[in-house]
This record gives sequence, structure tokens and C-alpha cells, in this order.
Amino acid sequence: MLSFVIYKLILVIVVFSVSLVVAMYSTYAERKVAAFLQDRLGPNRAGPYGLLQPVADGLKMFMKEEIIPDVSNKWLFILGPCIAMLTALMTGVVIPWGGVLSIKGHSFPMQITDINIGILYLLGVVSMGVYGIMIGGWASNNKYALLGAIRASSQMISYELAMGFAIIALVMHTGTLSVREISEMQTGWHWNIIYQPLGFLIFIICAFAETNRAPFDLPECESELVGGYHTEYSSMKLGFYLFAEYINMFISSAVISTLYFGGYHIPFGAHFIHNANVLAILGSVFLFAKIFFFIFVFMWVRWTLPRFRYDQLMNLGWKILIPLSLINIAITGTIMYLTGRIH
Repeated sequence: MLSFVIYKLILVIVVFSVSLVVAMYSTYAERKVAAFLQDRLGPNRAGPYGLLQPVADGLKMFMKEEIIPDVSNKWLFILGPCIAMLTALMTGVVIPWGGVLSIKGHSFPMQITDINIGILYLLGVVSMGVYGIMIGGWASNNKYALLGAIRASSQMISYELAMGFAIIALVMHTGTLSVREISEMQTGWHWNIIYQPLGFLIFIICAFAETNRAPFDLPECESELVGGYHTEYSSMKLGFYLFAEYINMFISSAVISTLYFGGYHIPFGAHFIHNANVLAILGSVFLFAKIFFFIFVFMWVRWTLPRFRYDQLMNLGWKILIPLSLINIAITGTIMYLTGRIH
């Protein structure tokens, strides 16, 4: 029992550390991807090939002057970025990062916790993220920050509806709310993207909106709002908001890979590997390869497409994605009825 608790503690530390490191170097990757698309070099001064640039940026954030406006609500001003960071990190606890490791006859799943309502947990934690943004914008006592917070909250709430409906269709198809069970059903090439292509399309569009990534980056639209909901923030409080965005992008990529692209399962050659531990580790490598691919897609879209007008953003969410997600539920239910899976 004690060894299992120690293993879980180690897994929590590893997932927490990996999330931070991936978020940190996603800033470097973003600059390099942008430079590649724009025929530039990108960061190349701090360390070889600019690899120490994220470290330099982090030191800059810690060393900058800490400013809390006199007219702000100081406790809520501090609480806002903390909530944003906390909710970003909490979503990773139900994601199966690999198979099951066997150590001295004991089995240790590479998942912090496997709750039977993992999908509901994900949606619940994601919906809490809006509080960090809304509190930060309101506590700043700045009209531009408040306007950015209102934009962000209305955008996130709007697109959470379509995302939730897309998940309903997936749950209907799989018959479970457990993230691990959904992943276990996708052995070989039986990925859910084959059975839920429209649901995947809706989900990934909503993921862009939930993470405030372009073309859905209206909450921090510099040309209109100066800096959005974090206009008054500086030093590491601003760093928390920026870090939370990149952690959310990492976790969103992990969720997409797990729900629709087989998760940690190796699509070919798994039957040739007889060592369970090697298979579990290779599965984690495959999962992270999928995650990094979707992180690249997030960055590719950001530096390719212009941002929407706000009315276009709302029209897409309410008039297109929500009706499409309801149609997807109806199609999924009809197919299941015709194939005899429901009566």
C-alpha cells in the first residue's frame, strides 16, 4: 500500500514537471514555428540554437518589478492567476499517460487517478478555468481588463456547450465516461476519429477557443484591448496566465490524442513486443508524439489564420457548432439504433 502511494506521488511530480517543461519549451517552439512559416530564424542567441531562451524568459519574469494597482482588489488580483494555473494543471490527473508498469510483481498504471466519470471531471475543471480569467479582469479595476475578461468568459462558456455536445456523441459511441476505458477501446487502428469525425472537428475547434488561441484570441486582442484581461499584470503573475495558456494547449492536445487518436496504444507491431514494461514505455512515447503533433497544429493555425471579429466568433459557436454537435448526436444515435447497439 505504501509503495503504491509513493508511486502515485512520484507520478504526480512527474506529470506536474513534464507539464511545466512542455509549456516552457512550447514558447520556444512557437517562436521557431512562427519563424519557419515567416522565413526567419527565430530565437538563436540564448544558448545553442536559442534553446536557453525559455530559461531567460522565465528569469526575466521573476526579476521584473511586481506591481499591484492601488485601486485593485489585492486578494482577488493575486487569486486570479493562481486559479488559472491550478485548473490548467488539474486536468492532467485523469489522462492515462501510458499502459501499466509491472515492478516487482506489482502493477502500476501510468495514470494519477482513474475515476469512472473522468470525462465529467475534465469538463468540470475546464469550466472552472473561466473563474481565474474573470476574477483577474474584474479585480484589476481596469475597464479594458474587465472587457477582456467578459469576452473571455462569454467565449469559453459558448464553446464549452458545443464541446460538451461533441463529448456526448463520443460517450454514446463508447458507452463509458472513463478516460482510460475510452483509450483501451482504441487498440490497433480502431481510433474514435474514424467513428466520430464530425465530433472530433467540433472538439478541436472548441479546444482552440477554450485555450484562447488564434483565430480565437479575442480576449487578449492587443489592437482593441491593449492587453486583455491581464493588462494590469506584471512579473510572474502575468507569467502564470501565459503559462496556463500553454499548459492548456498541452493538456488539450493530450485529451484529443486520448479520446480520438488511440491514446497510448501503438497502432502497429505491438504483438511483437512481449515485455509489458517496454510496451507501456513505447506507448507513452507514441502518445507524446501525437501530443507534440497537435501542439504543432495549434501553432501552425495561429500563424496562418487571422483572428475572427467577435460577432463572427459568436456566430460560429452558437449558430454553427452547437447545431452541428446536436446533428452529430442524432446521427450517432441513429447509427447505434440501426446497428442494434441500442433498442
